[in-house]
Amino acid sequence: MLPSHARTGLCLLTMLASSMTRAFQRALPRVSRSAGALSRVLPRAAEESSIPRCHRSSTARLMSTTAESRADLSEEQKTELEGKIKDKGDAIRRMKDEGISKEDLAPHITELLDLKAQLDPSAAAPKPAKKNKQQQKSKKKQQTDDVESDYITPRAENYSKWYNDIIRVCELAETSPVRGCMVIKPWGMSLWDQVRNDLDARIKDHGAENAYFPLLIPKSFLSKEAEHVDGFAKECAVVTHHRLTADPSGEGGLIADPEAELEDPLIIRPTSETMIWNMFKKWIVSHRDLPLKMNQWANVMRWEMRTRPFLRTSEFLWQEGHTAHATAEGAIKDSKDMLDQYADMCEKLLAIPVVKGAKSPSERFAGAEETYTIEALMQNGWALQSGTSHFLGQSFGKAFDVTFQDSDGSQQMVWGTSWGVSTRLLGALIMTHSDDAGLVLPPRVAPVQVVVVPIPAKKNDEEGKAELENALDKLVADLKGSGLKVKVDDRDYVRNGAKYFEWERKGVPLRVELGPRDVKGGVCVFKYRVGSEGKETISLDEVAAKATAGLDSVQEFLLDSAKERLAGNLNLMATYDEMKDALEKDEASEYDGPGLYLVPWKCDAANEEKIKDECKATIRCYPTDVNEAGMHEGKKCFYSGEDATHMALFGRAF
Repeated sequence: MLPSHARTGLCLLTMLASSMTRAFQRALPRVSRSAGALSRVLPRAAEESSIPRCHRSSTARLMSTTAESRADLSEEQKTELEGKIKDKGDAIRRMKDEGISKEDLAPHITELLDLKAQLDPSAAAPKPAKKNKQQQKSKKKQQTDDVESDYITPRAENYSKWYNDIIRVCELAETSPVRGCMVIKPWGMSLWDQVRNDLDARIKDHGAENAYFPLLIPKSFLSKEAEHVDGFAKECAVVTHHRLTADPSGEGGLIADPEAELEDPLIIRPTSETMIWNMFKKWIVSHRDLPLKMNQWANVMRWEMRTRPFLRTSEFLWQEGHTAHATAEGAIKDSKDMLDQYADMCEKLLAIPVVKGAKSPSERFAGAEETYTIEALMQNGWALQSGTSHFLGQSFGKAFDVTFQDSDGSQQMVWGTSWGVSTRLLGALIMTHSDDAGLVLPPRVAPVQVVVVPIPAKKNDEEGKAELENALDKLVADLKGSGLKVKVDDRDYVRNGAKYFEWERKGVPLRVELGPRDVKGGVCVFKYRVGSEGKETISLDEVAAKATAGLDSVQEFLLDSAKERLAGNLNLMATYDEMKDALEKDEASEYDGPGLYLVPWKCDAANEEKIKDECKATIRCYPTDVNEAGMHEGKKCFYSGEDATHMALFGRAF
């Protein structure tokens, strides 16, 4: 009988061998909408300039007959036409609010224009040009910019631009005046809050306590651990002076005061191991003080030359856990347990399946003896490192002379770990689930799970308004009573169709529509962001139960789709030439790339670097399950031909 972890490994092999098809990927069409918008930005002057000069006099004559034609109508006829125009206009507005398609709406708009032409023939006549070419050009550019600012590039056209468009259009973040740093906007921050709340509870269950340590770290601290300083030296931002002064030349404004130079420059934290282990030395005396587990939620600074929102920025938000233990076994168990928590959180909260494994020696955290990782697959076939946990051995204990007295009275050196995840998870969330229509959010992480859009009663229908308000209050109370996060969008200055479009783009999993007719029928209308087509009519008595069950189904649908995509993009036992041919021209902008490669490998840093140079592929990890199951045994390395030491997961990565 194989141990449980080996059986898990074999489950992965079964999944790989089944050659599952790639994941179902939804892409609601928006191209036609964008094309229509682009057509509207063409200046009216293009039509006007097309009128031959010889016909302009006839146009003028047509316009001169306008008042005369209108005068031919009796007052009764005028009143009748005005009433028809008002009724038709109201009907068109209602249809727009109900989300009717442009094709179905077109005949009604044509009928409205015909009625207006009967009342006022000048409405159908060509309009004389009133603006010069420069004004027209400026207006055209402004309108085009407006369209582009609301446009999401299709994934198949440019995956990288699609990702940036999602962040911009869905108002998740934007660039800041500081190079490499981003402003996380409220909708993006609310997503991070959901991750933080879930993970903070897990960290506390893990036995760690929250604390806060200084942003500034003495440079001398960083120098104490040799591998650590080498790993971060090129990314550090350094504070060298403690005040500014006016430039005595009068030309430079403010300058660093030469008399305020620091004796020991301060590093803006890239990570906090050195600061925290300095404090551990004060706090740890006896074996009774161990294990000691600390966590902090903070920002860090790592100077990046090439940045990408959420995935790689100079400043980012994260949590970092740091623990001290009496034994190596205790420390290793702690680091693996926390990695399990990260993987479970990704799957249950974010609906992102991950591969757990160990990094190769070349990819380990600076100063660690072992780095464990979770790797997720994005829709373009690239991997994303989504969380890490490090077994530090005794490196930081020795660097900061952190010892404890054991039960026998002897002094022993402590063993350490550190582990963390960051706002990079939001990038993973976007690239795992979203589509060409906008953001797609799993219900459990969505800041708003249900948006309710009331359709107002007619202006003078007081009874209808009261009934709608009462039904709306009860509906919202039922939903909230079931533990759902609900928002009512009752903005009276925004059309319902625009509300539907906005919340769909922001990824809200469920929209509920409720109007006077619905109230009279005792029903409301459900529309899910993904997972089911069309609208559903739901009894008001069943709203809470149906919404809860429906959102659970959406969560399951997204996880299953991501699992299917992962299985379909794991290439098993390929040759090196096959992998090289597939990956050497694979770019981040390409959609639906070749994916990841699970291959037998002999651990060799030099060969690893050669592969990186030849086709840009890196070892994402040595997957835990398949390696513990012994899948590499008896196999030859796909690159060197020597006996394999591991099964390695290769791929391109963000």
